[in-house]
Amino acid sequence: QVQLVESGGGLVQPGGSLRLSCAASGFTFSRSAMSWYRQAPGQEREEEREFVASSFSGGARTNYAGSVKGRFTISRDNAKNTVYLQLTSLTPEDTAVYYCTARDEGDRDYWGQGTQVTVSS
Repeated sequence: QVQLVESGGGLVQPGGSLRLSCAASGFTFSRSAMSWYRQAPGQEREEEREFVASSFSGGARTNYAGSVKGRFTISRDNAKNTVYLQLTSLTPEDTAVYYCTARDEGDRDYWGQGTQVTVSS
C-alpha cells in the first residue's frame, strides 16, 4: 500500500523558514520522481494545484517553479525514503496546502494528504 505522509507545516511570519518532510512507503522510492505541489486558499479543484519543485534521477536532477526558485530547495534521502522541501524567505503568497507527490517506474502517480503552510504576521 502506497503512503505519502507530509509533515512540518505550520504558521510562520513573513521572511521566515520551514522544512517540510514527506515519508514514503509502498513503492521504489529511489527510482521515483518526487515532487511538491501547493494549493492556495480558495482554489478547490485539484487541477488548480501549482507545481513547486521536483527531484528526479534519485536526486541528481531538480526542477523548480519560477516563483520559488532561489527560495525553496527540494532534497531527498533515499535511505530514509523521505523527500524534503526547505522553504525560506516566505511571503503571504506562499500560504497554501503543500502536497507531496510521487511518480513511480510505471508512471503511476500518488499524492499525500497535504500539510498546511500559513505565512502571516
